[in-house]
Amino acid sequence: MRLLIAVDMEGISGVVNWNQVNPEHAEYQRFRKIMTEDVNAAIRGAAEAGATAFIVADGHWDSSNLLIEALDPRAQLAAGTPAPLSMVQGVESGVDAALFIGYHARAGTLNAILDHTWSSTRVANVWLNDRLCGEFGFNAAVCGYFGVPVLLVSGDQAVCAEAREWVPEVETAAVKQAVGRWAAECLPLAEAQARIQAAAQRAVRRFREGQGARPLRLETPIRVQVEFQASQMADGAMLLPGAERVDGRTIAFLAPDALSAYRSFRAAVALAVR
Repeated sequence: MRLLIAVDMEGISGVVNWNQVNPEHAEYQRFRKIMTEDVNAAIRGAAEAGATAFIVADGHWDSSNLLIEALDPRAQLAAGTPAPLSMVQGVESGVDAALFIGYHARAGTLNAILDHTWSSTRVANVWLNDRLCGEFGFNAAVCGYFGVPVLLVSGDQAVCAEAREWVPEVETAAVKQAVGRWAAECLPLAEAQARIQAAAQRAVRRFREGQGARPLRLETPIRVQVEFQASQMADGAMLLPGAERVDGRTIAFLAPDALSAYRSFRAAVALAVR
């Protein structure tokens, strides 16, 4: 059994503020190590349930965060940017299922650590088929395009609840209880990582028994609507072929499938002028 482990950083054990996930700050080096340890906990649990091969997609910042020298040697690391499939690079390579580690809730979520959607400086909101969507839903939809279910998410309680809205059968590992955007009650690292390991083991075991989560498939064509933080960003994003202006800060476009929606969304954000 081959797994994709897609990793972000804001939902990693102990993370509560931007300094801890920003490579320009001294705190970041501490949390790179913890990020790698959270991933290793997921690998241990999945392996205990029968997974045999792992590709780990580093999905934070410039995708150069995980410490390869400390990563479980059973895993291959997909790192560097831009990669064709960004946060879920490797899902196209024939994996059976995916685990999402260190994820965060969508922009505007109450009591959610570092809530945002893709870019905290550019994107205010995203809708897929008129449904508010964060990074869990969008990345899970891309996985679903390839027939790959997302079995597990770890992060705070808010992203766990958001994930269940999209994939009701998903296993969750809440490693902190957010009480604001920059404050949470964090489990001790040993306990948090034991929780990730146990959830990964349950998720993979259920999948192998035919009881796990199903791939997330969206009705097509997919209407993608993106609200930016400022109107000049929408001005730039309107260079995307097929885009329509909804209002001063918002554009929309139709995509034939989740993969095309993802690619066009990434292009729109890249075009958005800060």
